[in-house]
Amino acid sequence: MIKIEHLKKEYPNVTPLKDVSVEINDGDVISIIGPSGTGKSTLLRCINQLEKPTSGRIWVDDVEITSPRCDINKVRQKMGMVFQSFNLFGHRTVIENIMMAPMDLLGKSKQEAYDTGMRLLRTVGLAEKAPNYPDELSGGQKQRIAIARTLAMDPEVILFDEPTSALDPTMVGEVQAVIRDLAKKDASGPSAKTLMIVTHEMAFARAICNRVFFMDEGGIYEDGTPEQIFDHPQRENTRRFVRRLKVLELNIESRDYDFLGMAGEIMNYCNRNQIAPKLANRINLAFEETTQLLVATLEQPLVQAVCEYSEQTEDAEWTFHYAGPRMDLTRTDDDIALSVLKGMTEDMAYTWQEDDALPNILRMKVRHT
Repeated sequence: MIKIEHLKKEYPNVTPLKDVSVEINDGDVISIIGPSGTGKSTLLRCINQLEKPTSGRIWVDDVEITSPRCDINKVRQKMGMVFQSFNLFGHRTVIENIMMAPMDLLGKSKQEAYDTGMRLLRTVGLAEKAPNYPDELSGGQKQRIAIARTLAMDPEVILFDEPTSALDPTMVGEVQAVIRDLAKKDASGPSAKTLMIVTHEMAFARAICNRVFFMDEGGIYEDGTPEQIFDHPQRENTRRFVRRLKVLELNIESRDYDFLGMAGEIMNYCNRNQIAPKLANRINLAFEETTQLLVATLEQPLVQAVCEYSEQTEDAEWTFHYAGPRMDLTRTDDDIALSVLKGMTEDMAYTWQEDDALPNILRMKVRHT
């Protein structure tokens, strides 16, 4: 088991990990996802001590590896890491790359290391490449060799740092297949390996793991099963990330709000996210009609308007949070404004949140056609 308490890692200009506390069970297969720069790779590098944490403690099988007295080289024999850039020795053949560490660190004989290496090459489908040098291989083949080299040490934990990010798209599948097969085999065995995989491939992440870490705001923002994280995320940033939502937020605090400036922000938002012109026009008109109706009705306008556009489904939705007494715009007396809004939307729903500063909530899905 890996136990992490209050892990922090800071650099001169950024602090990717502010406070991480989590327990990782033996046999867990964990996908680590999140926006760029949220500390995903830093977390792995702290776990195997390639990066020294600024503060906090890490235990691996009851051994505190952050202690100055810890023999980190001994701990690393239990822990393999597969990098983005393969890190193969160019002057060694494929089989020699795999044999080196077991002979040097585990004291295995040359024959034993060779037999193990060939078995692992057959596992990753590259036994015929044993006498080749790394520069004779494709990127996908190099990464499969790197995985075989890691497995040769028979580690209890394997850390994958974006193992497919440096590959041509045509080669991604072959590496994912090896990792997927490894996860399936180990999940059913008595000595299951713990896998932690940083990846931007959401379908892959979902398919292989029993647990997902979504990282944001300096830590593990949400931790759950694939079903929870991808289908029923509990927190807002997770929901926006997994559904690939592009968000625009506009705030109105007086009757004299900058209507033209906000229209320009909406146009820039639509252009930046390559939203189809017809949908972009409806997004703008839905905002215009709703805000004009609210400003005309509310005694003191206080409105937060949030547009979410999904790159996955190409759907757009406005959510308007506004102050004041209960006021359901889906039942407004302004029949003309309501008719215009219904013509631009597929669905409109009003809710009331008693304890919120902006208790009125109006959601509308913008019509595609």
